[in-house]
Amino acid sequence: GIILVAINPYKQLPIYGDAIIHAYSGQNMGDMDPHIFAVAEEAYKQMARNNKNQSIIVSGESGAGKTVSARYTMRYFATVSKSSSNAHVEDKVLASNPITEAVGNAKTTRNDNSSRFGKYTEISFDQSYQIIGANMRTYLLEKSRVVFQVENERNYHIFYQLCASAMQPEYKHLKLGRSQEDNLL
Repeated sequence: GIILVAINPYKQLPIYGDAIIHAYSGQNMGDMDPHIFAVAEEAYKQMARNNKNQSIIVSGESGAGKTVSARYTMRYFATVSKSSSNAHVEDKVLASNPITEAVGNAKTTRNDNSSRFGKYTEISFDQSYQIIGANMRTYLLEKSRVVFQVENERNYHIFYQLCASAMQPEYKHLKLGRSQEDNLL
């Protein structure tokens, strides 16, 4: 299949706006510069042409920009499918992201907010190839992090958030204390 290597520039670039989406929409693979939108367009065309499910695998190291690339892909689909009520499907799909990140992200030596799990996102289209829904599943949570962290790394964010809220009345029954990190401050 098609492989696109993308590099996280660690800054915003003006190559993901609506004008760029429209420039790639309807184009053939190879007619324009390599781009996540070119990959998304090819998958969208193949789905419509062959009436078959398509997959885009976004892979890379911690901090490579996988979540951002997936978000741009969903935004592309929402725009080109002209899904009126679902025009911001990526916002709806990722609305649970803060909770997901608190439970599944942790500080590593390379990234302060590293996902310690995988994500599988399925976008559903109707017969007109408009988005009608999406489903996100997480898998392979790094369980060893719960009981052990390498030096300069942290447990999942949720543990520190709970400990920071230990004195709140609704959490008193949990008998939480301060984290070691809080004691170092």
